[in-house]
Amino acid sequence: MEKSELKNILKQVAERSIDIDEAILKFKNQPFEDLGFAKIDTHRAIRQGIGEVIYAAGKTGKQIAEISEALMDKGQKTILITRLSKEKADIVKDFIDIKYWQVGNIGIVGELPKEDTKGTILVVTGGTSDIPIAEEAALTAQALGNRVARLYDVGVAGIHRLLAHSQEIMKAKVIIAVAGMEGALASVIGGISDCPVIAVPTSVGYGASFGGVAALLSMLNSCASGVTVVNIDNGFGAGYTASMINHIGE
Repeated sequence: MEKSELKNILKQVAERSIDIDEAILKFKNQPFEDLGFAKIDTHRAIRQGIGEVIYAAGKTGKQIAEISEALMDKGQKTILITRLSKEKADIVKDFIDIKYWQVGNIGIVGELPKEDTKGTILVVTGGTSDIPIAEEAALTAQALGNRVARLYDVGVAGIHRLLAHSQEIMKAKVIIAVAGMEGALASVIGGISDCPVIAVPTSVGYGASFGGVAALLSMLNSCASGVTVVNIDNGFGAGYTASMINHIGE
């Protein structure tokens, strides 16, 4: 949006020729910034409450840096970058300041926001091998201003490990259950909690797990009420949705 156009809209509000809701609608309908290789959605935060997230896979380090700079120039204070390898993160660091978490393959440009919710998102894994996807979910939720707790390696093969943390489960406002193999963790948590459970099937498992399809189908067929499922290895999607739920009423 050009500065002159922005001033014109604000002038119309001041003169009461349009109301505030009409002005917001004009902002929402603004298009994007064209970088040639990417079209940056600079008004996503106005429409959806959360700014654009960069999916790093398939992009070069220089492209990621240029997109980040364009978003910062438009006022986005926190830029979340998912599926960012260490090698690519090192290239991005040559152009801009970035915080990087290798477990989770997450990068953040700008400020990590303060917690702005009272509720806690609890991220739970069946095994240690599920932690990278769980960290993608946890760090996504943190980048969106949530209080996040972690409970790792408490799968059904030793269910007493999970039940020992029943208080944390009961106190959570949203739970993200991350598991591969047969994906039973989500059903167990759904049966002992009173909050929404977001199930994340992972590609962890032996041959007949079919790269996470077995866990996905198990979670989709869960008999526990309140369990919803995201795509295989989609920690980002789980963290984003959990944040939306956690912010309701805040």
